[in-house]
Amino acid sequence: MSVETYSPGIDPAKTISVTEAAARHFESQLARSGHRGVRITLKESGCSGYMYDISEVDEASDGDVTLPLYNGVEVYLDPLHAAALRGTEVDYTQDGLNQNLRFNNPNATDACGCGESFNINLTVSPADANEE
Repeated sequence: MSVETYSPGIDPAKTISVTEAAARHFESQLARSGHRGVRITLKESGCSGYMYDISEVDEASDGDVTLPLYNGVEVYLDPLHAAALRGTEVDYTQDGLNQNLRFNNPNATDACGCGESFNINLTVSPADANEE
């Protein structure tokens, strides 16, 4: 079964970018799990407001914005969070034994001390992003 998604007014290429290192990381994780893509959303959490929620999925949810990567991996974005993710670069870094996905989000402000949550500086709330 195939799901085609359409999100008027939302260009996935202008929403987020994924570095080659992050694309390879997603590809490796999906090869192990057998899933087809990665879904990125935001959820309310922590002391600063939001955190990234990443899940491995087999297909896009209804209305998701789809970003196909060069290696066949697809990244799905909840259209409700497109404005909050606009301009975000997803990177994968390794420093010794530490491996991390990093989200360089120009809209993120007021990160909490532990680095798990952040606030968003937008004139459009994540819930209203699909009305742009």
